[in-house]
Amino acid sequence: MRLQEPALTQRIPCVPFADPKSRHIVSCDEFVKTGGYKALEKALHLKPQEVIDLVKAAVLRGRGGAGFPAGLKWTFLPAPDGKGKRYLAINADEAEPGTFKDRLLIDFDPHLVLEGIAIACYACQLDAAYFFIRGEYHHQAKVMENAIKEAYAHGIFGGQGLMNGASTQKVECYLHRGAGAYICGEETALLEAIEGKRGWPRLKPPFPAVKGLFGRPTIINNVETLAAVVPIIEKGLDWWKSCGVESTLPGAMPSWGPKLMGVSGHVARPGVFEAPLGIKLSTLIEEYCGGMRAGKKFKGAIAGGVSMGILGTDQYEAMLDFDIGRKCDVLGLGTACPTVFDEDTDMVMVARNISRFFKNESCGQCTPCREGSGWLYKLLCRIEAGDATTADLDLLLELAGSMGLTPGTTICGLADGNNWAIRTIVNKFRSEFESRVKPHYIAVTLSASGR
Repeated sequence: MRLQEPALTQRIPCVPFADPKSRHIVSCDEFVKTGGYKALEKALHLKPQEVIDLVKAAVLRGRGGAGFPAGLKWTFLPAPDGKGKRYLAINADEAEPGTFKDRLLIDFDPHLVLEGIAIACYACQLDAAYFFIRGEYHHQAKVMENAIKEAYAHGIFGGQGLMNGASTQKVECYLHRGAGAYICGEETALLEAIEGKRGWPRLKPPFPAVKGLFGRPTIINNVETLAAVVPIIEKGLDWWKSCGVESTLPGAMPSWGPKLMGVSGHVARPGVFEAPLGIKLSTLIEEYCGGMRAGKKFKGAIAGGVSMGILGTDQYEAMLDFDIGRKCDVLGLGTACPTVFDEDTDMVMVARNISRFFKNESCGQCTPCREGSGWLYKLLCRIEAGDATTADLDLLLELAGSMGLTPGTTICGLADGNNWAIRTIVNKFRSEFESRVKPHYIAVTLSASGR
C-alpha cells in the first residue's frame, strides 16, 4: 500500500491483496508501543464538549458515503437524561460494490478504529458501542473480535472506565455480524438489524440521534471516519487542514484530511491508497496505480460506489473531493473508491449489471424501488439484447427519474443510487445505448377511403 504523509495508517505497511491469513495484524501491545491510544489519553484530559468542538472544527466529513460532518452529527445528541443507555453504532457493512477500504483498516490496524470508537464514546457520553460488520467479512470479524478482547484486557473498555479508570465514563464494546444484506449499510436498517429485526430502513424523523438503537439516542459513524478522529486529536487542526483542499463552490464546506481510496477495475496496480482529498482521478490512476492496464485508454469510472453515478471520458481530470457531485453531475464522492473502465468496456453491460445488483438488494419496503428496480433491469436486458426501441430508452430514463428524483418517494437512498447510476451511464454514454436500439414506429391504420 502506498502511504503518503500525513497518514492515518502509517503504522500499517502492507500489500492490499495479499492472503488475509498471511497479513500481519497489529496487536494491542504493538499498537501501544508505536503511540497507540495516546490520542485517547489526550482526549481524556479534555472536556467531552472540547473534543466535539475539535472534531467539528476539523470538518471531518463522513467517510462512509454521505460526507456529513461527524462533529456536527455529534452535536445532535440530546443531553444525558439518566433514563437509559446511549449508543454508538459503527457501520462496517461496506457492501457498496467496488468499496473495500474499511476492510483494510480492520485487517491491519483494528486498534486504530477502536481508539476512535473510545474517543467518540467519551466525547458524546455514550455507554456502549456496537460494531456492525458485513456478514461476508468472516476473517475481518475474527480480527475485530480478537482486538476487542485485547482492548478489554488492556482496560480500554469495561466497567472500570475508559483507559483503566482514567475516565469515569464506562463503555462496553460489542461485535455484531450482519447477514449479507446491502440495505443494512443504510443507518436505520443497520439499527434494525442490530436489534434482531429485518433490515428495513426506518421512517425519519425521529432521527437516530434522538431515537435510535433500542429507542435511545444513538450516533452512527463509519469505520474510516472514527479512525480519522485519532490523528485529529493526536496531531491537531493545523496538521489536519494541511492535507486536502478548500472548496471553490460558494457556501460549500472544505474537503480536509487524507482519504483511503480503494481503486479497482482496469488499472495496472489496483489496491487501497491513502491520498489527500482533492487529488485528481488521473493522478490517482497514473501515479498511484501505475496507469491503465495494458496501456489502454481511460473510458470512465465509478467515482465512489456505484450509487454515486459515473464519471465520463471527459472527466478524467476530476478532483476527488466532496464538491465532485456539483461539478461532475454525480450524486457525490461516496466512498472515494473508484472503479475504472478502459476503452473496451461495454457500458450497456455495465448498466445492466448495476441494475441487477440494485434489483436484488432492494428490501422491497417501498413500491417505487421494489417495482421500479425490476423494470429498470428488464429494460436494460432488452436493450443489451438488441430487442429494444428508442421508446424503451426514453422509458428507461423516465422510470429512473420517477424512482429517485421525486423527493419523498422512498424511505432510504437505494432508489436514488439506482437512479443516479443508470441515468449518468445512459446520459454520458448515450451513443452506445442508441446503437443497440431500433427506431420506434407508430402504427397508423388507414380507413377504407385511404384517409
